[in-house]
Amino acid sequence: MVNQDILLEKLRSILLERVSLENIPEPVWKRTAALNTWGTNAVEGSTISWEDAQRLLIDGKGVPDKPVRDIMETIQHERAFRSLPELRGTPLDLKRILQLHESVFRGILSDAGQWRRANVRVRGAAFTPPRMEKVLAELEVYEQEYRKRDVAGDGVFRLGAWMHFEFERIHPFTDGNGRVGRLLLNLHFLNHNWPPIHVLPRHRDNYLHALNEAAKGNLSPLERLLKLLMGASLVDLLHQLGTSVDELMDLKDISKFVPYGPKYLALRCQQGAIPAVKTGREWQTSRRVLDLYSKLVARK
Repeated sequence: MVNQDILLEKLRSILLERVSLENIPEPVWKRTAALNTWGTNAVEGSTISWEDAQRLLIDGKGVPDKPVRDIMETIQHERAFRSLPELRGTPLDLKRILQLHESVFRGILSDAGQWRRANVRVRGAAFTPPRMEKVLAELEVYEQEYRKRDVAGDGVFRLGAWMHFEFERIHPFTDGNGRVGRLLLNLHFLNHNWPPIHVLPRHRDNYLHALNEAAKGNLSPLERLLKLLMGASLVDLLHQLGTSVDELMDLKDISKFVPYGPKYLALRCQQGAIPAVKTGREWQTSRRVLDLYSKLVARK
C-alpha cells in the first residue's frame, strides 16, 4: 500500500472512531445527499445549481423557472441516495440495479426500472455498449465477476474502478446509466465501510478521460480519481464531525502552521496527495491532514 493509501485509511479510521456510517447525524447526511445529488445530475446536464439544490433539498423550498424533469430528478435521486445506508450488506445484483433506476426515474422515463430495448451509443466515449439483446447476459457475467473479485479480496478502489467502468460500458438503460452507476459505486464503498464520494461538475473532464482510459484496459486513472474523490469526502465529513484540527482552512492560512507554501500545497492537493476540497478556485484542507501528510508521505 502506498503512503497516500495509508493516509486515506488513517482518515477513515479517525472518522469511524467518531461516528459509524449508519449513524451520521441527519443534518450532515442531508447535506451530503444534496451535494451528491447536485453533482451527479449536473454532470449529466441538469440546470439545477448548487444553490437550487440546497433550497430544494435542505430548506424544503421551491425553485422557480426550472424544468420539471430536473426538479423531479433532483428530489428522487436524493431519496435514492439517502436510502443507501439501509442497503448496506445487500448484494449488488441485477434486482438492486433495477430498483435504483426505478427509484430515480419513476414518472420521468417511460422505461424506468427496465433494461433497454434499443441500441445506444455514448457520445465521446471510447467504447460502444453491447447490443440490446446482449445486455442481460453481460450483466449476469458482471454480477458474478464482481462477487468473485470481491470474495478474492480485490482492493476497494481497484474493484470500484472495475465495477463502475464495466457498468458504464454495458450501459443497460436507455437513460440514467451514469447516475445509477454512481449510486452503485457508492453502495460498493458503503459495503466496504468507506463513505460515499461525489462526482462534481469540475471533475467531469477527468472522469470521462478516466472512463475512456479504462476502455483501453488502463484502470489506473479511474482508480486514482476515486481516491482523490474519497479524500475530499473524508476531509469534508471530518470538518463537520471532527475536532478543531479537522476544520477546513484556505491554503494561505494553513501554510502558517506547516513548512509548506501555498503553491506547493495546491499542487499536492491537485495531485490527490493531500486530501482536500475545492471551493470555487480555492483548495481547503485541515491541520490534521497536513500533520498526517508530513508523517506518512512527505518524509518517505
